[in-house]
Amino acid sequence: MGVVYRATDTKLSRDVAIKVLPETFAHDSGRMTRFQREAQVLASLNHPNIGAIYGVEERALVMELVEGPTLAERIARGAMPIEDALSIARQIAEALEYAHERGIVHRDLKPANIKVTSEGRVKVLDFGLAKAISRDLEPPDSMAPTHTMHDTLAGIIMGTAAYMPPEQARGQEVDARTDIWSFGVVLCEMLSGRPLFAGPTVSDTLAAILKTDPDLKAIPASLRPVLERCLRKDPRHRWRSIGDVQMALEAGLPAASPPVAERRRTMPWSMAAALLAIACAVGWLAAWRATRTVDRPLMRFSVDLGPDAAVGLNVTVAISPDGRRLVYPARGPDGKQQLAVRLLDQAHPSLLPGTEAGSDPFFSPDGQWIGFFAGGQLKKTSVQGGAPVALGSTSGLPQGASWGEDGSIVAAMGTLVPLSRIPAGGVPQPLTRLGPGEETHRWPQVLPGGTAVLFTASASANTQEDAKIEAISLKTGQVKVVQPGGYYGRYVPDGHLVYVRQGVLYGIKFDPARLQTIGTPTPLVGDVAANPVTAGGQFAFSTTGVFMYMEGTSAAQRWNIAWLDHSGRTQPLLTIPGAYGLPRLSPDGRKLGFTDGGNVYVQDLERDTTRVKISGLGSPVWSPDGKHIAFQSTVDSIYWIRSDGAEDPQRLLERPHEMVAPWSFSPDGRWLAYFARSQDSGFDLWTLPLDLRDPDHPKPGKPEPFLRTAADEIVPRFSPDGRWIAYRSNESGTNEIYVRPFPAGTGGKWPISRGGALYALWSNNSRELFFETADCRIMAVDYTVDGASFVPGKPRLWSEQQLFYTGTSNLDLAPDGKRFAVFALPAAAPSAKGSVHITMLLNFFDELRRRLP
Repeated sequence: MGVVYRATDTKLSRDVAIKVLPETFAHDSGRMTRFQREAQVLASLNHPNIGAIYGVEERALVMELVEGPTLAERIARGAMPIEDALSIARQIAEALEYAHERGIVHRDLKPANIKVTSEGRVKVLDFGLAKAISRDLEPPDSMAPTHTMHDTLAGIIMGTAAYMPPEQARGQEVDARTDIWSFGVVLCEMLSGRPLFAGPTVSDTLAAILKTDPDLKAIPASLRPVLERCLRKDPRHRWRSIGDVQMALEAGLPAASPPVAERRRTMPWSMAAALLAIACAVGWLAAWRATRTVDRPLMRFSVDLGPDAAVGLNVTVAISPDGRRLVYPARGPDGKQQLAVRLLDQAHPSLLPGTEAGSDPFFSPDGQWIGFFAGGQLKKTSVQGGAPVALGSTSGLPQGASWGEDGSIVAAMGTLVPLSRIPAGGVPQPLTRLGPGEETHRWPQVLPGGTAVLFTASASANTQEDAKIEAISLKTGQVKVVQPGGYYGRYVPDGHLVYVRQGVLYGIKFDPARLQTIGTPTPLVGDVAANPVTAGGQFAFSTTGVFMYMEGTSAAQRWNIAWLDHSGRTQPLLTIPGAYGLPRLSPDGRKLGFTDGGNVYVQDLERDTTRVKISGLGSPVWSPDGKHIAFQSTVDSIYWIRSDGAEDPQRLLERPHEMVAPWSFSPDGRWLAYFARSQDSGFDLWTLPLDLRDPDHPKPGKPEPFLRTAADEIVPRFSPDGRWIAYRSNESGTNEIYVRPFPAGTGGKWPISRGGALYALWSNNSRELFFETADCRIMAVDYTVDGASFVPGKPRLWSEQQLFYTGTSNLDLAPDGKRFAVFALPAAAPSAKGSVHITMLLNFFDELRRRLP
């Protein structure tokens, strides 16, 4: 394919690889055009197991420099242990799944295109380049299987013949199943130490692929059925997705060597005995229910999860459908938090690798997979361990997910977005639409049979006591209000709905076929911990009738706003705790706008007790003169008001049935940047021209689109000179920060973050741009301007301090650029007092029938 050089990117101070393509390319304009188009698509791939493409030049690719040997070099030393081979195979499969979900097929998967770093990280190289460098050809002669490659690319045929599936060798159309074949060949080669298909010539090798069944005698018996299905000559009979292959491989693992990083710690014998007793009771309960229908008395246990367990903001513990396994956050040996699983008959948990900072875990219906949120992604991982698989990017703070019996997942992928449905092996698709006055849908539960989904709907992003529980039919799309006044609704398989209101767990009879409640709600448990800000509930249950919950109330209901400096030191900014959101400092830094409990306030920071309430919903934005504020009055309108509240608010914009949120003014105040959600294109960026000759009575002009794409673009921020707008977009599959020139259409686009980001903020007194990462830390980026080009530097960590985040903007930069107003972490969670305790109730379904006949 050409020559590869090691090089240094002098602008970003990083080592890169530059792949220079053959000279013959330069004389083929059609191929060069195709190459540019395909390579730009490949550059959108952003996955830890895929070698990244940084840029496309005239005849070259600027690529991530990956150190370490190729897999071919590793295999040359002999067959690999099954644990090592499967660890590498999982990472290859994750890379393939990520690309397949975006419509990209590798086409040339082989050991020479796979590198393994010294840390054990797999990097799959040259994704899709076989397509990018090929020329459009007429359909090949069926008698000429090598006609699919141009004669100048004969070296590629020599390198890939042994890994081609039959359809590719015949010149037929290829798809994701092509990569599944190659994946099977590569895994066989790792396990056996020799090529699966090999002949003295290319023709002999292709003939073996077309006519000979693969010899799998050297493959462990437990894995042969999986690989045999990868290598079926008819692609219609292979696995349908690489995700299915992963699950099958996990199921075929030898029980004696699960690839799980376990932390061995001694647990008091009393705790082990209690857990064993519960596990035995759960097993007895399941068997007993199969033969008896007589009600049994409620049995209560208190379980100590150990000193390393941590309390989640919304959900701490999930229980598997069979009631035998728990998953919860815990601190690992390095002190970092990750998810841990524990069988109830075991004395210690097993840490799940790759789940660092994971939250809100949930089980698959068969109990073999765990879904969770981390790093701006919805992910899944096997209960046996292994690298997690990314399923889709989130927007802000995710709000729960549920796994359906058909393998699909319904999730609230952000705070101010409807629910999404992710089919097995597919990409997220919108499921619900926000109704009139609704601002959020969250905490879904797929009902048994997969015909409908329960969820919490609310008119506020951070106050849920007045929320309602709704249900959507997956057949008709019809949405019904199931229970007004409540949140975190959950259907219990014996025919009841339970939910939280004002810290009390209520229950009511529920008909899942008609999606309606029967009778009057009855209080069941009065001390269930819940979070009325996010609508999370600290309880769960199994299909066998085990109910578990945490006692008390959530410590995250109210928090403070504080100053944060570069060293990580904080000092109080507001002394009264509240359910705060969207902090905004005035241009002179003397006042603070924010939301609290669904209203907008302005606080005089020099007189801590002086607070002005502005009737509005949220998103306060200071005008450059510091005397006025634009704010979101209702979900679909933007208003203008004096910051002292002395006059009535003036309407600037109204878009019926669409959400609009103001975000920043241009330095001269003539433009207001905002984002809006439409039914056809999701979230887009707009600017509103303003005539401010009478500042108390501005005259808005006609809104102008700034950026409208199929992706979601939100939170636009004007630069101090008004030439640039920084914003967040999920166009790459992950939420990242980008910069574009203002006005629109006058230049290019520059990515700022990598690995997930939330909000961008400009420094007023230097060429510095800040952004908040997906794990809520502040990064700084120096930048320069070269004519019409924006030149960002390499992001650096501004502070080690992790911020508290509830789903809306949680920080603002002081005018001097030296400190931030941030949310201070809430009061210590129960885990700070020692171990995390949960209460488990056996025979809970019998108790419901007694209480709710």
